[in-house]
Amino acid sequence: MGSMSVWHWVIVAVVVMLLFGRGKVSELMGDVAKGIKAFKKGMADDETQPTTTTSAPPVGPNDPVRTLPHQGAPGTAPQPHVPAGDHKAV
Repeated sequence: MGSMSVWHWVIVAVVVMLLFGRGKVSELMGDVAKGIKAFKKGMADDETQPTTTTSAPPVGPNDPVRTLPHQGAPGTAPQPHVPAGDHKAV
């Protein structure tokens, strides 16, 4: 009672075939096989071609922070960039 016999698997297979049809099951298995092949090919490509990435130099705690000027919403005039400390009290 604890294990599945051959007849249990036959009944499950018949139910699956009735629900999905023979064409849908074969198409699904073909897609699974293509996925496995693509995965294996991708893994083989990763092993044969080591990737080299260039990274930016590390940022230190005293390095200046560079910011880009704000672009604003589309259709609005660009605002002039005011450096920090040059704001006037209103």
